[in-house]
Amino acid sequence: MPTIQLFVLVAALWLLWSGHYTPLILSLGLASVSLVVFLCRRMGLVDREIAPFHTTGAAFRYLPWLAVEVVKSSLDVVRRVLHPSLPIEPQTIRVVASQNTDLGRVTYANSITLTPGTLTVDALDDQFTVHAIDDYAAESLRSGAMDRKITDLEPAGDITTLEPEDREPIEE
Repeated sequence: MPTIQLFVLVAALWLLWSGHYTPLILSLGLASVSLVVFLCRRMGLVDREIAPFHTTGAAFRYLPWLAVEVVKSSLDVVRRVLHPSLPIEPQTIRVVASQNTDLGRVTYANSITLTPGTLTVDALDDQFTVHAIDDYAAESLRSGAMDRKITDLEPAGDITTLEPEDREPIEE
């Protein structure tokens, strides 16, 4: 099933980005999409995380929430920068991610970085080191609202992820 989902996703993106719908171009697109899916399967990249359709419903709830948080944080950062005394209290905090998958943890780290006033500077397993512009930004992360919302994006059930010691070493 993930192979079919990947094929549909890549084909849809190809059609969207191509903008050409002549028979020759469509047949070349079909061939290139098929080759990409074949190579992904051969390299062992096809799993539930490569085409995460199981998260679509939760993503439609999460993305508007994230957009609101980005706007609120942007206004807060602008207010601080324009204030004559520049009221910032930079600090580095450590947050624990409750996500079970690599995709979930990456989404959490990227969401932190997308939100103005916070920046993920290091990620090691489920521990993130985050630079926050002030106590408010740090406390909003410590509250765990973003962490819970991203954990809700993850599929229910048993998802196997590779632990660092199980990964193939990268040859340099």
